[in-house]
Formats: sequence, structure tokens, C-alpha cells
Amino acid sequence: MAKNKDKQEFVSFITPRDQDFSQWYTDVITQTQLCDYAPVRGCMVVRPYGYAIWERIQAEMDARFKDHGVENVYFPMLIPESLLLKEQEHVEGFAPEVAWVTQGGGETLTERLAVRPTSETIFCSMFSKWVQTWRDLPMKYNQWCSVMRWEKATRPFLRTSEFLWQEGHTLHATPGEAQEMTLNMLEVYRECAEDVMALPVYVGRKSDKEKFAGARATYSMEAMMQDGKSLQAGTSHNFGTNFSEAYQIQFQNKEGKLQFAEETSWGVSTRLIGAIVMTHGDERGLRLPPRIAPIQAVIVPIAAHKPGVSEACEKLFVELKAAGIRVKLDDRDQVSAGFKFNDWELKGVPVRLEVGPRDLENGVVTVFRRDTLEKSTLPLENLAESVKTLLDSIQQGLYDQAKAFRDAHTYPVETLEQLGEAVEHGFAKAMWCGDRACEDAIKERFNATSRNMPFDQAAHRFGTKCVCCGKPAETVMYFAKAY
Repeated sequence: MAKNKDKQEFVSFITPRDQDFSQWYTDVITQTQLCDYAPVRGCMVVRPYGYAIWERIQAEMDARFKDHGVENVYFPMLIPESLLLKEQEHVEGFAPEVAWVTQGGGETLTERLAVRPTSETIFCSMFSKWVQTWRDLPMKYNQWCSVMRWEKATRPFLRTSEFLWQEGHTLHATPGEAQEMTLNMLEVYRECAEDVMALPVYVGRKSDKEKFAGARATYSMEAMMQDGKSLQAGTSHNFGTNFSEAYQIQFQNKEGKLQFAEETSWGVSTRLIGAIVMTHGDERGLRLPPRIAPIQAVIVPIAAHKPGVSEACEKLFVELKAAGIRVKLDDRDQVSAGFKFNDWELKGVPVRLEVGPRDLENGVVTVFRRDTLEKSTLPLENLAESVKTLLDSIQQGLYDQAKAFRDAHTYPVETLEQLGEAVEHGFAKAMWCGDRACEDAIKERFNATSRNMPFDQAAHRFGTKCVCCGKPAETVMYFAKAY
């Protein structure tokens, strides 16, 4: 399919992005063996390479959670229906997606059990038992688990019936502490997205229409994919006392009076893997940012049968690994060097090191950068430090490229016609009066939704009238078509 000889000579099975972006995405995630389709409707099997990326995401985020005093726990996946019904707005928001267990063994259950679509309700039921006085607070828990939502339309990583995620749940004594935690976790997400995954994101508050069911306020980070659509990459919610009142989570404060606890919840999921693919991938497959790549550098022997080549490759492997680089030595003897090149380019390994007799004679290795497809040489001496510097350059380069694309496809608009044109190619940045009727009208006309409102409104404001109704407006909102 791809005909560009100098750029795409090995690839013939990945649909070009500009021809069919959706099929390109499917080709990439299947050909790189990130996942496969499961025999269960709407579910996927995450294969080793895909799960290795998820493990990198887990490691980066989990360390940051712990820096904020968060502890990991695990809760059951089955939730009694009576618990789910206690917070009405929450129930209504998730009811269409809930999968139910009605039979255990050969016995019909006396109460239906929900397969967790999210765990606020079961967390709250336990919080109400564990919290007695102000001394028990704050309580900061997180769990890494799977959830199930019976989605009508599914796509691997982006929206599946079952998916992996983390969900944090915290309790606080004051509204200020809860709000601080909510925004701290949003900042953790932003930092991991931008600094680790090289995903530039817009962060801000969701509208009341788009907030999480049962939340007082929801904040999100929105990433732009190469087709111009938005992907909600993470959310953080301030529940206030909405759930604690429903589940009677009360504590005795320092004055000896009972009061309801303030609660937060926040989560990201395996859709981040889809975001990485759709932000950085190309016609050769994946391009993984080094900080999230399971393999940062691969060593490929050239003419391994020649004296000294295999030994030199093994020595380099030990040297790079000792330096903290995630490195692999591809010493397969049943496939050609060209096959190996294509294989590792497909999988997005940031750096390839080619080591052959001529390289050794000259005291160098040949280096291939996956981000730019450029080749150069590096001295064997102090190679580990040189590779680290190169990885940093690739990391920054991928972020800069993605940010330049996002910025070039974010359009300030002042009319509905301009908004409609903008969301066909990227994000529309518009003034909004705050009326839900305008959100509904925009969605109905353009199939675009409000994404979030940037925090520093004064710095982003560029007009005085609502893009939809023309009434006075002080709020800047990003609108986009979304996954």
C-alpha cells in the first residue's frame, strides 16, 4: 500500500493514515501484537507487548500516587444492586452500561450483582464503616483493576466492554483539601501524559452536562489524535459530599460535631495506549516515546558469524542494561537483518543499534532513530551515555511534533459556521455562555461535544459573545468530535 521507497519500503500491510485512519489504527495495533480480539463480545486480549506498555504506565503513575500519600487496595468486582441504587444521579449515568450477575452456580441470586462499571459505591460502603473521627482522615486509596461497561460500539483500547484502569478514591475533612487532591491528581495525569507519553493535553473543567454522574465537578485532560478528534485521556472528580451523604460517611470533627466527609475520585485506563498509538504512529507502525517504551534500544548483529560480532553485541547489551537502558539483543538466526529492522520499526522501538564487522573496525555502531528514520554512527566509547542523550532527544522531539500538530489544529472560532469547519479538522476554541441548550445544539448540528474549560480563563478569552446563541459570554470552551 505504502509506496514511498525511502520511507516505507518494508511496509505493505498497514493502511495509510490519510486513506482510512480507523483502519490504519486497527492495522497497527494488530500487526504490532498489542492486543487481539477476544471471543467475548466487545472485549480484547492484551498481548505481552501491549501489557508491557501498560506496566510502564502503571509504574510511572503509581510512584506519583504514592508521593501524594495514596495507598493501593483491592475491592471485589461484584457490587450488590442495593449499593448501586443509593446515589440516584450516579445510577442513572451508568445504568445502560451495567452488566448483571443473576445466578451463582445453579442458584438464582436473591439480589442482582453488578459487575463493577466503577467502584464509588462499594468504596463508600466501606468508608462508612472505617471513618469515625477527623483523625481517620484523609483516607487515600487507589486500586488497579478491570471494569466492565456494556458498550454498544467498541474499539480496542479506546472503548471496550472490559478494560484495565486505576481508580483512586479519597476522603477529606474539608472542601479545600478535597479540591486540592482533585487538582493534584489531574496534575499527576498531565505530567505523565506530557513528560512520559509525550502527549500534549488541554486540562480544565468539564461542563455540568459532561461531568461524571454524581460529581460536583469533573476535570479532564484532552489529547488530540492525528485525525483531529479528541480523546479524553484522564479525569479527576470532586464529589463534595454527594456520595458521603447517600452512604452516611460521617466523622466527628475537632469540635466534636458530626459532619459528612468530602470525597474525590480519579482514573485513567488502557485507552492511554490507544492515545499513544494515534498520536505518534505512522505508516511503519508504532513510534514509542522512550520513557514509555518497553524496549528503548535494540541491538541487531550484522554478519553475526564473523569473528567478534556476537561478542561485541553481548558486551554492549550488558553495558547498556547496567546503565539503566531497557535494551534487547536480537540474536535470532532464523530471520534476516532486514526482517529484524522492519520488525522493530513496526513495534516502535526508539533506537536500533547495528553492529557489524566494519562498525567494529571503525570503533562505532550504526544508529537508527525510529522517530525521524535517520541513520548515523556513534563511537563505541561511552555508548551508554550517548544512547541516553539520544533517547532524551527522541522523547522531546515526539512531544514537540505532537504539540505543533495540536496547536496548528486548534482554531479560535466566533461563529457556528467556523466551529463546524474547525471540528472537522481539530479542536474549536470558542466563547460559550454556559447554557446547556447551546451545548446540545452544537452536538446535534456537528456531532461535537464540549471537552473542557481551561483554568486560566482570562488568558484564553478572545471574545464577548457565545459562539452559538450570541449572548454575552465569559467562558472559553474547547469543542471537538471525540472518541
